Amino acid sequence: MGDRYPRLKVAIAQAAPVFLDREGTTEKACRLIREAGRLGARLVGFPEGFIPGHPLWYHFYPATSPRSVEWAACLFANAVEIPSPTTAALCEAARETGVYVVIGICERRPGTFGTLYNTQLFISPNGEILGKHQKLVPTVGERLVHTGGRGDTLRAFPTDFGRIAGLICAESSNPLAVSALAAEYPHVIVVSWPNLNLKFGVPGQERVFIAGRALALMTKAFVLNCRGTMSEELREMLVYTEADRDFLWDERATGGSTIIDPWGRVIAGPMGSEEGILCAEIDLFECVKAKMIHDYAGHSNRPDVFHLIIRPGSESMVTREDSWDGTSALR
Repeated sequence: MGDRYPRLKVAIAQAAPVFLDREGTTEKACRLIREAGRLGARLVGFPEGFIPGHPLWYHFYPATSPRSVEWAACLFANAVEIPSPTTAALCEAARETGVYVVIGICERRPGTFGTLYNTQLFISPNGEILGKHQKLVPTVGERLVHTGGRGDTLRAFPTDFGRIAGLICAESSNPLAVSALAAEYPHVIVVSWPNLNLKFGVPGQERVFIAGRALALMTKAFVLNCRGTMSEELREMLVYTEADRDFLWDERATGGSTIIDPWGRVIAGPMGSEEGILCAEIDLFECVKAKMIHDYAGHSNRPDVFHLIIRPGSESMVTREDSWDGTSALR
């Protein structure tokens, strides 16, 4: 009879945060988790930095302007520690609905007041934290508030239906990050995108569409392209010059979430710029069929020619030697 690969419903929560309001956005996230659960989803993905919001002001305001500095400090004050009351609320919503959750957060290193990570948090339907993925290299304005993530957070997590993994924004086009994740053989990859992309290049919806299809083709996994959207209040907050209005109110610059199968076919979406839940039923046996054609983590590659090493990294720049007893400072 052989192995069975299940069908299941997955979902994307395309929404805007209650900007720089940790508690308000957490409450909204819990509502969306419960809504996805009512729709029958087994897994729901969220946008990048959803709690408490993404540092979008650096696309518009000078980095050292008083407003940028104030918003950056507010981002830290509303950042999420793991664990914390915020993660407890998310875990409870996941437990109540029996849904796996992958949500973008601005993570704060516990016990500090100056270091942030761009993070995806993975939660089980039992209400337990499975783990996290930290964005390895912050992009553009993120570099002013986020530090680089640890290499050991680039991995897949087992579930009762298969393996899930995550990438954040531009990481989905990073060949080495993609290769590392492909070697974990995920069935579903949640890609978290911000609610607004850069002002130059192709429109944000198109950029997300291209990257998601390419990632699905390379990894032979289902891809949930989770994009945020914009509230009117947030648009008004970000206007720095009158020219910014054309970009901020361009419907192509925000939204556009999609669900893509292992062959690169879009099976749900793209959404417009509206808030909502995007669902699709997926058949994990499609991952096997696609891998039989190209398995770039296996028989379609050459480990004797190419070899990738992943180093875990360290969160601290200070190491204290055990032999030091403090008496030398008195001599």
